[in-house]
Amino acid sequence: MPELFDTSKKVETAVLVALSTQRQTQEKTEEYLDELAFLAETMGLHTLKKFQQRLERPDPRYFIGKGKMEEIQAYIKAFAVDVVIFDDDLSPSQLRNLEKEFNIKIYDRSLLILDIFLKRAQTAQAKTQVELARYQYLLPRLTRMWTHLERQRGGTGTRGGAGEKEIETDRRVIRDQISLLKEKLIKIDKQNITQRKSRSKVARVALVGYTNVGKSTIMNLLSKSDVFAENKLFATVDATVRKVVLEGIPFLLSDTVGFIRKLPHTLIECFKSTLDEVREADILVHVVDISHPSFEEQMSIVNSTLTEIGAGDKPMITVFNKIDLFRNKENEDNSEMDLEELKSSYLNNKDFNTVFISAANKQNMDELRKALMREVTKKHLQIYPNYLNDNTLYE
Repeated sequence: MPELFDTSKKVETAVLVALSTQRQTQEKTEEYLDELAFLAETMGLHTLKKFQQRLERPDPRYFIGKGKMEEIQAYIKAFAVDVVIFDDDLSPSQLRNLEKEFNIKIYDRSLLILDIFLKRAQTAQAKTQVELARYQYLLPRLTRMWTHLERQRGGTGTRGGAGEKEIETDRRVIRDQISLLKEKLIKIDKQNITQRKSRSKVARVALVGYTNVGKSTIMNLLSKSDVFAENKLFATVDATVRKVVLEGIPFLLSDTVGFIRKLPHTLIECFKSTLDEVREADILVHVVDISHPSFEEQMSIVNSTLTEIGAGDKPMITVFNKIDLFRNKENEDNSEMDLEELKSSYLNNKDFNTVFISAANKQNMDELRKALMREVTKKHLQIYPNYLNDNTLYE
């Protein structure tokens, strides 16, 4: 399937749109727009402007109000914008109505994430999973600008008639593709089940966390490997598994896809096999970017997603990463909360098994190894009860 944006061509431009509602403050909307801009950058898009509107609830026809739509239309014409990106999911009718008004391609949040995953996926399994998720999401939303064939239509003014017939043809093609991809995934799942059974005699640890918190960097430090890591969202899409040995005890360490706010449900469903690395792990290492202003919200999102996939009750080590980037923040009493106070708060909480590190500076990595060793040893002794009496087992 061709990529939507050819990086050899000019950089595509985008404007971002979000609503502040009764449930979402303007400050929180601005923070979410910053994350959306990061997503757009990861997709290779250049953000020109961010638009906000205060509404009690989204407009059922256009998501935004008429006045704001006219304002965005004028900006699109003035600056030849290529794409409009909405921070929430659009209904099929909203997507169609907005395309007619703006006459350029429209992304909603889920579709943007799905296309980033498609761009980032490396293995046949991940590519198949993302393609399936994208097709399932697009099928009810298919318009003349969103066909899986991405045909050049000789201009964007085609309406009705032949265009509608093309869409119906594309719907049939997509339904056939969905069936083929599901069959392909069944075969891949069978292969993976066999592979995972062979790992049952060793402890399994999975790195989890919000996207871009430093999981891959930690993976590289613990496993002395060279897993791809960069400062972009979803740098890791495919699960990566490495064998690690600490103090003579081996275990498998997996680096998994990062979670994010409003992760598309179709993606969670299609990534079942990859998420099995999390589901079937014995120990979870929840990596948190403590320098992020909303790190506690990100923690909550990750924990909710873990519960959703059936992995919320596993032994967990919470790793607060990027302490070198931490800046003192104001708490609810408008007094500053420093890093030492945060450490004390979490370290004294019996519900948390916590470590504070900087993976970039390799700070406190020994503490992380000790915490990991304690949990791995517990699991190892469950598998090999006589291990302590047989120190030749792994010589």
